Amino acid sequence: MRRKFSINEENTKMRRKLSKPFLLIVILLMVLATVLSACSTEGPAPSESKPAESEEAVQPAQSEAPAESEEAAAPAEEQQPGEEAAAGEAPAEAAPAQGEYKLAWYAPAPHPYFEEVLQGVEAFEQEFGIPVEKQIGPDWEQSSQNERVEALAAQGFTHFSIYPADASGANGLYEELTQNGLTVVNFGASTLQPTTASFVVATDVKAAAMQATEALIQSMGGKGKIINVLEVLEDSNTVLRKEGVEEVVAKYPDVEIIQEISGMTSVEEAVEKIGNALSANINQVDGIIATGFTTSVGIAQVLSEYYDTGGNREIHAVGIDTDPTVMKAIEDGVMDGTIAQNPFGHGYLSLLVLKYLAEGYEPVEGVYHIDSGTAFVTKDNLDSYANDIMAVTEQIKSELTTKYLKK
Repeated sequence: MRRKFSINEENTKMRRKLSKPFLLIVILLMVLATVLSACSTEGPAPSESKPAESEEAVQPAQSEAPAESEEAAAPAEEQQPGEEAAAGEAPAEAAPAQGEYKLAWYAPAPHPYFEEVLQGVEAFEQEFGIPVEKQIGPDWEQSSQNERVEALAAQGFTHFSIYPADASGANGLYEELTQNGLTVVNFGASTLQPTTASFVVATDVKAAAMQATEALIQSMGGKGKIINVLEVLEDSNTVLRKEGVEEVVAKYPDVEIIQEISGMTSVEEAVEKIGNALSANINQVDGIIATGFTTSVGIAQVLSEYYDTGGNREIHAVGIDTDPTVMKAIEDGVMDGTIAQNPFGHGYLSLLVLKYLAEGYEPVEGVYHIDSGTAFVTKDNLDSYANDIMAVTEQIKSELTTKYLKK
């Protein structure tokens, strides 16, 4: 007898028939989903890798060329000057290329002498087309000079023409500058030896003072009493001039320095102090010597007034420098003469030396002092002494790269 199936049994049977293909379809769908998922996660990878490929494409000239050859490396370096400047300190330490100059001129305090030196500095600028930073400080304190010169160095100036405020103290400043690859030339006065300054361009001030003293004593007839008029003893030149005067006087037993005065930084101070010294010694003084600019002008004014007001004692006088007041006193017979220095050359030649040093020249071994020359001016050569001084300047200029400098 046949067995009868219920509806539930039929459904169960149908589900069994369908379960196998359905399961297969589900499995296939799951596999397909997995494949698609894998594709979707790998898809963005090429787009993310493109920047990396583009970075590599930019770099070959920089990173691959050095590996290829040294010759190939050189052009790549030339194309990246900014990278060289940022990479290290070599550009700051290297000598300036010809045509690139960072020159500075510094004087410690206002003084008529520095105004004459500036004329030489300005002539250098005009002749060579090279600008020079020019500064005059507020006083004769070495600390003031240190502060201002260090500020110039921080601004990038590399070659300095400096009148030292203190012959000893300035050496500390110079050591600091030269240890950092900078160059210093003294003008007008020297720092004490040893010094890291490359040169001094200046008058041989002691020799000039001795020449002036000899001329004064000869005009006095080889005997008499002298007032020695100095400027500021803090100035190294004043110290040397004092020594020069005293050495010459010591050779003449009949010559005596009866008074020495100093501490004059202006013509007004000089006129006052010289006038007081003259009044105190009017009955015994035979000669006055001044070895500074302001003191020479002071003597010219005081003696001119003395004679204009009826003074009748013959007082011989010799000065230094060529202020118009001094030259007029010589012309009028009030003063016997003066030492003409070369302040123009102090400015012009010191900057020219710095220019050569910036171009790679070096000092000749054992050479430090560049004597800028002097002339003794009397009534007889008032009209020609300036030509003599300029001739000395031109001669020194022509000898700089043979006698004083080498490459």
